[in-house]
Amino acid sequence: MSEHTENLYEAVGGIDGLRRLSLTFYDQVLADPLLAPVFADFTPTHVEHVAVWLAEVFGGPAGFSTELGGHQALLRAHLGLSITEQQRTRWLELMAAAVAAELPADELLRRQVLAYFDWGTRIARDISSSPVGADLGDPGPTPRWGWDGLM
Repeated sequence: MSEHTENLYEAVGGIDGLRRLSLTFYDQVLADPLLAPVFADFTPTHVEHVAVWLAEVFGGPAGFSTELGGHQALLRAHLGLSITEQQRTRWLELMAAAVAAELPADELLRRQVLAYFDWGTRIARDISSSPVGADLGDPGPTPRWGWDGLM
């Protein structure tokens, strides 16, 4: 159990910290020859949507569920992308660099944020081989991630 009193959302600097993290990360992704093709349909609103998703996952406002379609919408966005393990690994490398650049120098915080991304990218990779429009069933509510992992 963590000794931190704030949740991960507060510890990363709230929505502003998550926006900075997303901007730094996607600047790298879009310039990366291995990952840029996965983001061929990227729009600037993607950065904001990712920040809102992460805010909810890390214990902040539930804006992704109430305004952007929730867990089902996030999963559907990955259908048909055919993400490879090499791409997933590169994604994590670039995210680790963005975390190091943008998040507070708290090793437990950084470790937990990266553990979430490792967990989430495995799900994204696994469902990305399903065709667009595939029936995902009910994935349940947006997951929550805290100091001890999945809640």
